[in-house]
Amino acid sequence: MNSSATTPQPPTPHPPCRPAPAPHGPTAPRLLAAWYATGRSATLADHLERHGPSPVERVLTGGGSTSLVAAVEAAGLTGRGGAGFPTARKLSAVARRHGRAVVVVNAMESEPASGKDRFLLAVAPHLVLDGAVLAAAAVGGDTVHVCLPRDRSIQHEQLGAAVEERRRARLDPVRLCLHALPHAYVSSESTALVRWLNGGPARPGGGPPRSHERGVARRPTLVHNAETLAHLALVARYGSDWFRQAGTPDEPGTALVTVSGAVAAPGVREVALGTPLTTVLDRCGGPTEPLAAVLLGGFAGAWLPAADLGTPFTRRDLAPLGAAPGAGVLVALARSACGLTETARMLAYLAAHSAGQCGPCRLGLPAVAEDFAALAAGRADADLTARLRRRTALLPDRGACRHPDGAARLAASALRAFRDDVERHLDGDACPAARQAPRVPVPPAAPPETWR
Repeated sequence: MNSSATTPQPPTPHPPCRPAPAPHGPTAPRLLAAWYATGRSATLADHLERHGPSPVERVLTGGGSTSLVAAVEAAGLTGRGGAGFPTARKLSAVARRHGRAVVVVNAMESEPASGKDRFLLAVAPHLVLDGAVLAAAAVGGDTVHVCLPRDRSIQHEQLGAAVEERRRARLDPVRLCLHALPHAYVSSESTALVRWLNGGPARPGGGPPRSHERGVARRPTLVHNAETLAHLALVARYGSDWFRQAGTPDEPGTALVTVSGAVAAPGVREVALGTPLTTVLDRCGGPTEPLAAVLLGGFAGAWLPAADLGTPFTRRDLAPLGAAPGAGVLVALARSACGLTETARMLAYLAAHSAGQCGPCRLGLPAVAEDFAALAAGRADADLTARLRRRTALLPDRGACRHPDGAARLAASALRAFRDDVERHLDGDACPAARQAPRVPVPPAAPPETWR
């Protein structure tokens, strides 16, 4: 089920030199404010002019680290990498440990349908680096490791130039180190980053000790997604009350989303949490044709039928539907496409990109992918749907990492969202759309040649 589609490139919200006017008020862009104002990447001078000097000195003196953690907790900031874990809780867990800590910036963004972190680092690199340095100050760290995929040379050059700007300005009291890691779906998992930085393969590690206890070089280690750290930098400057002006009381703030598929203007947008999914699509020009469903959260996410697109973009509202914001991905799928065929291609990719370290990845994922390929092609046997449901129910919570859980979630959601198509395909009549060109770009399914 390898796809001939090319790997999707980082989307941009508007043409590089002509960003659309930014909205005003609580829903106005925050992370992307400088982009909307200038239409170009922010230099260090641009960054300091817009946001003022870094508050790192305040954090390092007078109990500032405690106040920063308290501000982040009051803000209600949660991780934007997918899991949505409370940021203050992670900061506190590392700060409580003995010894010099380490901060790891997870900028791998291995989710194929996502481009938000790449775009953020391209247009506001100093906001991310500020957040990493502030996090290091808050947890007693002296080193920041920034992890990027090794096949994105332009991103390395851009971020390397930003780090050099800061070095010449003698801005940071900690060491900033850029690293190029093997690019695979699971190499962005936090324990995979720690494992690689310790000289091992970029594969998830199972079992204790946890990274906050003993991570890089056996030191307490804080791993955060790039977008999360950019939000932290803004909270440190403007406070928790300002952060809560956007979003909902339970899930405050804004989030970056990557919208693609059947919309008029695909790209990266910054939206307030709680924004209805239909409104997010409308900000991308709206659907170009009637939709069957939207893939929410990426390849490890879930399909939502078009009838559910009035749902607010929050974990609380999406949970009853078996979905979550995840990595901030929305892929609009037209009715003229075959959701089962698109899902089969994604499952083949996920099966090929597992770490291959445990039974669910070595055996379970390929079996689910093969069954889904047969269903999509109209070659299903009588027991196929029962077998698929049984296998997908067995995958979650059994692997060394969460990779099998995401694949199971995707497969189960497709059986629900496209149930009418399932019946037709079970009758041996694959829909005409199954033979059309792919709608969701899926990278080649071949795994990386090396994990080191």
